[in-house]
Amino acid sequence: MTNQPTHNAHFERHRAAVLIPTYNNAGTLGAVLSDALEYTNHVIVVNDGATDETLAVLEQFPSLQLVSYSPNRGKGIALRRGFAYAMKQGYDYVITMDADGQHFATDLPAMLQQIDEHPGALIIGARNLHQENMPGKSTSANKVSNFWFNVTTGLKGPDTQSGYRLYPLHRMGNMHYFCTKYEFEIEVLVRSAWKGITVDWTPVKVYYPPPEERVSHFRPVPDVTRITILNIILVLTTFLYIKPRDFIRFLLKKENWKKMWREEVLKADESNMRKAIAIGFGVFMGIVPIWGFQLLVAILVSIKLKLNKALVLLSAHISTPPLTPFVLFASFLVGKFWVGQTASDLIFKDGFNFDTIKDNMLQYVYGSITLAVLGGLLVWAVSLGMLTIFRKEKKNG
Repeated sequence: MTNQPTHNAHFERHRAAVLIPTYNNAGTLGAVLSDALEYTNHVIVVNDGATDETLAVLEQFPSLQLVSYSPNRGKGIALRRGFAYAMKQGYDYVITMDADGQHFATDLPAMLQQIDEHPGALIIGARNLHQENMPGKSTSANKVSNFWFNVTTGLKGPDTQSGYRLYPLHRMGNMHYFCTKYEFEIEVLVRSAWKGITVDWTPVKVYYPPPEERVSHFRPVPDVTRITILNIILVLTTFLYIKPRDFIRFLLKKENWKKMWREEVLKADESNMRKAIAIGFGVFMGIVPIWGFQLLVAILVSIKLKLNKALVLLSAHISTPPLTPFVLFASFLVGKFWVGQTASDLIFKDGFNFDTIKDNMLQYVYGSITLAVLGGLLVWAVSLGMLTIFRKEKKNG
């Protein structure tokens, strides 16, 4: 009679399973499965087209739930098929472990505990990246991955490449994924964060055998190329879609306007100088000739420089209708100073439209940049003066 797995009830209460993708890991797979089965009999293995003795190893564990196919498709496909299978079986969570023996089943209770503490979160098992036998290339690659994860999500974490993860399957929903190999673990992490799923970390142990004993299917050139292309796509998507989308969603909620007015516009603990700089910068961005991108750039720069985003956005609307024609006309007038004898006199005798601007683009660009700088400086100085007087009067009153 076999002993009941020590944490089986906990797995069943949370409708969780262990998911192990494998490809030609026959040498280590048996020990990994034996350790996992000591904690739960809810173990799913995805045989990703193995060509070694993997099937013989799997036959020794008849209680496993098995997804098997051929030929090999890559870790991304293995995980995706494992997720789909787990959801069909009624699981809400899966904890993924690698089949190469680097993860310890003794950390499974800690991963399960995260469901109680952070329900619906995606949890990553953070490894000690400075331990013995840790490959230097892996440490460097992880730092790069952490950096780009921060750029695309605004989140900071110690380890974004660990395969020891707790996935909240139903929170992730039926997202359509694109990546099929190692880069999938980056895609699913970033897109889950974009979806509003909490991403957090918990420490786990990791074993890295000496170099001569390692089995790795990572191919440096093609895999790094795919990861690089993916990061480029994710960064572009972040700045062209995700950040504007999140900002619009924020503005559409009435309660956020009150919060923004109270915490951003009024911001009692912010100095007059910082407020004036935000207003002046907003005016500069509203005039500078990058039509269609003014507000986006203003938002991104204000976040980077930690300026008052609300004041920047409000003042950046200086060039929106009905003020647009006046700003355009003023830009042409100022541009006459730079182009000299070739300057055009715009007196509206032939009408004022975008064809007029097109025919005199250089004059407009020079003038608008100059006007943006001068306008920003003037508004900064006036704002600083008014804030100083207003706040002083308010304080004295």
